[in-house]
Amino acid sequence: MTSLLRPQNPQFSSGPCTKRPGWTPDSLKNALLGRSHRSKPGKARLKKAIDDTRRILGVPDDYRIGIVAASDTGAVEMALWSLLGARGIDVLAWESFGKGWYSDIRDHLGLDDVRLFEAPYGALPDLSGVDKARDVVFTWNGTTSGVRVAHADWISDDREGLTICDATSAAFAMDLPWEKLDCTTYSWQKVLGGEAQHGVIILSPRAVERLESYTPAWPIPKIFRLTKKGKLIEGIFDGATINTPSMLCVEDYLDALAWADGLGGLRGLITRTNANAQAIEDWVSATPWVDYLCADPALRSTTSVCLIISDPAFAALDNEEQAARVKKMVALLEDEGAAYDVGAYRDAPAGLRIWAGATVETDDLNALFPWLEWAYGQVK
Repeated sequence: MTSLLRPQNPQFSSGPCTKRPGWTPDSLKNALLGRSHRSKPGKARLKKAIDDTRRILGVPDDYRIGIVAASDTGAVEMALWSLLGARGIDVLAWESFGKGWYSDIRDHLGLDDVRLFEAPYGALPDLSGVDKARDVVFTWNGTTSGVRVAHADWISDDREGLTICDATSAAFAMDLPWEKLDCTTYSWQKVLGGEAQHGVIILSPRAVERLESYTPAWPIPKIFRLTKKGKLIEGIFDGATINTPSMLCVEDYLDALAWADGLGGLRGLITRTNANAQAIEDWVSATPWVDYLCADPALRSTTSVCLIISDPAFAALDNEEQAARVKKMVALLEDEGAAYDVGAYRDAPAGLRIWAGATVETDDLNALFPWLEWAYGQVK
């Protein structure tokens, strides 16, 4: 296989995602190690991370931004535990994480007035039935299905309920309409390639009003508490995190944000992401044995690109055999050092999942495609 040029960076994992181009451990040399995160310089670094996030993402001035524990999962759970229960809830699920949020709301919070709008992997539920009087919980971009919402027109401007949006593989890669989003969460390990275990929660004034006017029926663990004596804990949104953050990870996030600034901010990140997605689309169009899991081009993710083997001979195999062949294909790619972590998510249909966010170089994707063709030739 020496005749094929390997990608310079074969890391195409959908999370944690590859570091920015040019990253080295020396990028973290200014990390505030051995100091309290509540010291003056510690709080200043956390506040800078919040301020740079606001500026680059274009978050409105009256929205609160907080750094929280446990990655995007922790941020979403914080939102569910703190905000839900005041109204009925509509949950949109078309991949594993949406289904997980539904399960948590129904089975763990024990809420009864919950409607599930569900679609199989590769499709999107009918959004027209979402009730503006109810809260709605949804992912903007389905990381495990490669399906995203195309726009937010289905969210009413005069809604009475809150919109709670898991945007972890969309933030910094897609335009998010903040006026439509009341609580938005993400992890910086995705599009910016930051280190894991920290999440971000962004609250609109409507979400803050809910927090200060409604008390859930259940006890809220300390790690999820956003209010004290009925008032928002403002310090969380000025850098006084609930738990002890890793200042090494914070420095890494600041480095990624500075890199984004060098690209021209959000527009530069989106341009890189879209160029990567276009490269994959061009290859898929020219390759007869592969296709998208999502049939509708308007709904296809530009970050977590999910592909299926469309070769009729392959499709005729049973699901177990399909999964075994794709697993072998993925293993061959890893053994050759050509691609790491490109298998579909464990609950999704057998296929490939290629991260195409801004930290991926288009040249590496173009180098990957001949390797995918070689690997399929070995297993078909």
